[in-house]
Amino acid sequence: MMELVKDIYFAGGCFWGTEHFFKQIEGVVDTEVGFANGHTEHPTYKEVYTDETGYAETVHVRYDSSKVGLEFLVKMFFKAIDPTSLNKQGHDEGTRYRTGIYYTDEADLPVIDKVYAEEQRNYQVPLAVEKQALENFYTAEEYHQDYLDKNPTGYCHLPQSLFDFAKNARPSKQ
Repeated sequence: MMELVKDIYFAGGCFWGTEHFFKQIEGVVDTEVGFANGHTEHPTYKEVYTDETGYAETVHVRYDSSKVGLEFLVKMFFKAIDPTSLNKQGHDEGTRYRTGIYYTDEADLPVIDKVYAEEQRNYQVPLAVEKQALENFYTAEEYHQDYLDKNPTGYCHLPQSLFDFAKNARPSKQ
């Protein structure tokens, strides 16, 4: 069967843990951490950290849609975040840690909307997760890429049990 690689971008707080989480999922072929939907060109981590550039720490997820579906990935994303928390995940606070789903293909929006609506039914307050087209994305510095692979005891707001959950989850192709 031919591999059909698609792209989706997830902002789930600190990108170190979010990237490591998605890397565990069967069918994800590549991940890259960076900065999405801000208003400056070629931002550095130091600039994004000031919360003055408008960027969110984001993970570019490339996946084989013949092995895992977007609906499954969006559902998994919601398991890795507190979707009601505005500009904060774990101990990390600031607009750079906001949550979001950024798409590059308009055809992905109905799937994202469906999962978003299902998730919203679990809460009394509106979800704080952005849902919009990707405006721009800049790759973060090399030391941020695969950070938790390079630094297994490095800081992460996500628990090891969540990585184990992602590794054992069986993807659906919806």
